[in-house]
Amino acid sequence: MDTSSRFHVPPDINLQVSAALREDVGSGDVTASLVPEAELVRGEVVTREDAVLCGAPWVVETFRQLDPRIALTWLAEDGKRIRAGETVLRVEGPARPVLTGERTALNFLQLLSGVATAARRFVDAVAGTGCTILDTRKTLPGLRTAQKYAVRCGGARNHRMGLHDMILVKENHIAAAGSLSAAVAAARRLGGSMRVEVEVESLSELEEALTAGPDIVLLDDFGLADMRTAVTRVHESRLPIELEASGSVTLETVRAIAETGVHYISVGGLTKHVRAVDLSMRLDFSPATRRPT
Repeated sequence: MDTSSRFHVPPDINLQVSAALREDVGSGDVTASLVPEAELVRGEVVTREDAVLCGAPWVVETFRQLDPRIALTWLAEDGKRIRAGETVLRVEGPARPVLTGERTALNFLQLLSGVATAARRFVDAVAGTGCTILDTRKTLPGLRTAQKYAVRCGGARNHRMGLHDMILVKENHIAAAGSLSAAVAAARRLGGSMRVEVEVESLSELEEALTAGPDIVLLDDFGLADMRTAVTRVHESRLPIELEASGSVTLETVRAIAETGVHYISVGGLTKHVRAVDLSMRLDFSPATRRPT
């Protein structure tokens, strides 16, 4: 199966993988050296639970860096639902590098599948409302592009990638500027064509935001009634302003939030509260695998 992805694989995969291998392998895999150098192995990766698969390009890059002779056959692709007991990958090649790369490859696959699975659950929960689930910058250091890729594989969308591609005016920026209006005006002046979002914590701050004219207003920890009021006010204003809800969002509350009419709901837990998917690699050292490469 083609391991290329329709989800725009990040360009820094090789750096993420090399860093992961460096911290795991260090000066060399002393345990793998117990295996004869000419030994060959076959294996398969099996999921023990229902999930959304994500991380295939990281697995490919892991084994490519260790030994290009390792052959991978994918039976599922990123973004697809997988079922408990399903084999998602077959591996064949020299035993030493397969053993060396097993944990790093699974770490990426389990982590990113966990993010994609969480994203899909939130997306499914708001299906039919017209609301979009977003991630945040609450990511694991060094793995932001990987986790945001996984969010996309789960059907959600990325908020800004970092501090460089969008302006989000929050309470500390407002305090430093002297007022919400002054902060938004400065953002417009300094940000050029960048989209400007401003966080508000009350309906009175929303009114000031409507006057200031950002592109997006972030409703921070609003109750449902106040969210509905905010949606009504934006409609009445006829301004091209979108609303994003954020703060303490769970699977149990997300649909009710979406039904208020907000455009977006950002969920930090997609990338912050990650539970890895249970995947395992089963290896076969039987004589049938021990043929020359």
